[in-house]
Amino acid sequence: MRILANDGISDKGISLLEKNGFQVLTTTVAQEQLGNFINENNVKGLLVRSATKVTKDLIDACPELKLIGRGGVGMDNIDVEYAQKKGIHVINTPAASSLSVAELVFAHLYGGVRFLYDANRNMPLEGDSKFKQLKKSYGKGKELAGKTLGIIGFGRIGQATAKLALGAGMKVLFFDPLLEEVSLTLSFFDGQSVTFNLKKTEKEELLKASDFITVHVPAQKNYVLGRKEFELMKDGVGIINAARGGVIDEVALVDALESDKVSFAGMDVYESEPGPEIRILMHPKISLTPHIGGATNEAQDRIGIELAEQIISRFK
Repeated sequence: MRILANDGISDKGISLLEKNGFQVLTTTVAQEQLGNFINENNVKGLLVRSATKVTKDLIDACPELKLIGRGGVGMDNIDVEYAQKKGIHVINTPAASSLSVAELVFAHLYGGVRFLYDANRNMPLEGDSKFKQLKKSYGKGKELAGKTLGIIGFGRIGQATAKLALGAGMKVLFFDPLLEEVSLTLSFFDGQSVTFNLKKTEKEELLKASDFITVHVPAQKNYVLGRKEFELMKDGVGIINAARGGVIDEVALVDALESDKVSFAGMDVYESEPGPEIRILMHPKISLTPHIGGATNEAQDRIGIELAEQIISRFK
């Protein structure tokens, strides 16, 4: 069986598949040429990440396709319902990248409270001539310990983020319409563990009480954080979005940054991705990454292995 990993797959994933008799192609095929490539090369399985779109038209164009796999959590770039109606098996890797995304959230948080996103822009330009002024500008940071982190969406990634927050000495509030109470166990290097029992906080209360807010939800039709939500927040709140573009109203976010309602934002995903708005890219209070939440070596190995194991289980 021939499989096309159009957005790439780790060497460990390829090795596991090849040991079990699958042929893996890692050519990156342009979206408009993908259907022809799949048919001409007798590809039965298509693996993607976020770059490739698996639409109804592509599915109709590839009648021999038996499997579609998403390396990651969100499946909004795949017409899952239609694929399943056509008898195509659809898989993803919901747990593999959770820690990587959570750690990126904290990279943005730590960078935000210590102004690293701005200092790293200005130090190369003015560090030799305005060192004392920069020291004064960036010398009013905050500590995360003792602060409250509000997490909207408490699936695997939200819970992984909560564990890091608890380990950092933060108070955690979560809102998720599907959950009322969650037990989280933090495991340490020496075998010890601590369990925390968290109860859901209603969204409005979370918005009012949190010093920092991070969103971990699938793609939405409506904004999760818009003007109304920003108005409810504490002055000086920090906002992180490493979930999906479009869950935060970016125009309202920029306005909130300009009014100092929001002190900083960390963004890994964007409404107009892959062409983020210039107002976002150039804003001095936004820490920016190019949709790399799950893009660590460890996460990619876990994703590759998990995809391979699911494919092997299904077809052998």
